[in-house]
Amino acid sequence: MIVNKFTFLFILGILFLNSISFANEADVTQVEIKKDSNNSFNFSVTILHKDTGWEHYANKWEILGEQPFTRTLYGVKVPDSVKIVTIQAHDSVHKYGGKVLSIKLHD
Repeated sequence: MIVNKFTFLFILGILFLNSISFANEADVTQVEIKKDSNNSFNFSVTILHKDTGWEHYANKWEILGEQPFTRTLYGVKVPDSVKIVTIQAHDSVHKYGGKVLSIKLHD
């Protein structure tokens, strides 16, 4: 079977678009929080995402809650009035979305 150039490129394009659509949004699946001696919190976050290459991959997460507090992986300053934080994931195509987890902060 002989396939012309246009048909080949069309099929290649469809396969590429399908590979992007299969990855879906990034999901937060697990969060561990530990309070350190400086009254800061350390966050260890597990993200599930079917990365498909450099064009579509999970690339960050954020902490949602009352403001203000510092967004860092270690030494996150959270006001005493905040008892629950929500972690949300981000991927390079869908941006923020997918499953989020809300976690109670322990004293």
